Amino acid sequence: MSESYDPRRTAVLLVDPFNDFLSEGGKIWPRLQAQAEEVGLLDNLRSAVASAREAGVQVLFVPHRRWEPGDYESWDHPNPTQRSIMKTHSFARGSWGGEFHSDFQPRPGDVVVQEHWGQSGFANTDLDFQLKQHGISHVVLVGLLANTCIESTGRFAMELGYHVTLVRDATAAFRPEMMQAAHELNGPTFAHAILDTGELVAAIEGGKA
Repeated sequence: MSESYDPRRTAVLLVDPFNDFLSEGGKIWPRLQAQAEEVGLLDNLRSAVASAREAGVQVLFVPHRRWEPGDYESWDHPNPTQRSIMKTHSFARGSWGGEFHSDFQPRPGDVVVQEHWGQSGFANTDLDFQLKQHGISHVVLVGLLANTCIESTGRFAMELGYHVTLVRDATAAFRPEMMQAAHELNGPTFAHAILDTGELVAAIEGGKA
């Protein structure tokens, strides 16, 4: 069954579009580069966001916590990713790596939600509130990483009653098996639709009528 999205009730959630993830010279880009280039990540993200804006679909930026000195150090149980950030200072506030990629900058009408500390864009943020205030029922998840923040945010969205769409080639992960798990094993247990970018663009176009 083909999908169709009412632009008044649909939002694209752009998760963690930081230079450290997406740009040459970013701290995490070398680990992502092979998978990102294989799926055409950057071009697909550009296409997904552009088609959403053209159709009047709400775009929300869903950023990870930008590291600051002292983060996590006094916590009882920081998770493995947080322990890694303590060492590498990924997404450091005030640094180039902690800025959004130049092609993915907020525009008037976009919403930048509160930063998430873990993997879900909903936990301890205003994402659910913002979606409800904008009348959103359908969320489309793009960005990074497929098997962590995308998956966790998508699962949380499903639990809150949203229609959830994953986009196979508008995300990436560190290894092929992580992509397989995200889209072939885990995704079908919570997502209502798993599309390619071309299918997403067509569905957004179809919803404008």
